[in-house]
Amino acid sequence: MERDQELLQSNKIHYMNSMYRLLAVLMIFSLSCTKKLENPGATNTVAMSNEWWVTLGLNGTLLGGGVHLLFSTYNTSQNVSDSLWLDDLGNVWNFKIKVLADPKSLTFLTTDSAQNEYYDIRVHIANGKVIPNGGKGYTTGSIVDSIYMEAVFGDDPTNTYIISGVARSRWAQDDYH
Repeated sequence: MERDQELLQSNKIHYMNSMYRLLAVLMIFSLSCTKKLENPGATNTVAMSNEWWVTLGLNGTLLGGGVHLLFSTYNTSQNVSDSLWLDDLGNVWNFKIKVLADPKSLTFLTTDSAQNEYYDIRVHIANGKVIPNGGKGYTTGSIVDSIYMEAVFGDDPTNTYIISGVARSRWAQDDYH
């Protein structure tokens, strides 16, 4: 019986040591697998970057029956605060240009004109601005930003077009298409 007691005590100690080792290994793995992810932050033009539903106007008349077209503004690859891409995604005039931006005043323009990336013309943008909370979603009526700019295209230099609209709310029912 004494021998059984010793064997039982030895098994208990062995079992407890095994449990402590297993617990230590689990703690090490759980701590080593925890990654502290860096916050990538936002781009330098985040306040001006968005997708927009815009219309194209000339002399107070909406062109194309006032159809709202998808338009995009986004940062450059250099991620500097003084440059912004305007991209009509082939929907308005087939233009993509880099403009001077001021995120503090939410304005943008070209000093002279900018080279179009889609085909060989130059585009002049004046009075470009993003207006915080300046618009409403199409169906939901949710408050969104709005955008406005005046554009002169090199292949139609005598006309100044108004491109204006509202930010995409990201609600499917607010999309125009």
